[in-house]
Amino acid sequence: MTNNSYQKPSPQTQEEALKLAKATQRPAQTKEQTKLIAQGIQKGIDLYKKQQKDKAREINKRLKKAAKQKEGSFEVDQSDVEEIIIYRQHWLPWLLLIVSWLGMGVYLLLNFRLSH
Repeated sequence: MTNNSYQKPSPQTQEEALKLAKATQRPAQTKEQTKLIAQGIQKGIDLYKKQQKDKAREINKRLKKAAKQKEGSFEVDQSDVEEIIIYRQHWLPWLLLIVSWLGMGVYLLLNFRLSH
């Protein structure tokens, strides 16, 4: 469904279109041709503005939808969250303990054999 009602362009758009049309005017070009070019430029500017508004509206809708989904999923996730805490120890203290016990064992063995 297309909307056939055409809004009159703003005075700034008309002024800008006329400036652009005059800037690109050819030497043999009539005023009527320049007016037609300016009207085409106005329509192009209006179409561009409309497309940008539509894009901004679509992006806004997507952002709102994503925000609603995040809120909903966050609330659901909070109830399903189960905390699992895993304590991990570094291997170095255990290694030092084993080495010290082995060292003590070797020391005691050597001292026991030497004294007997």
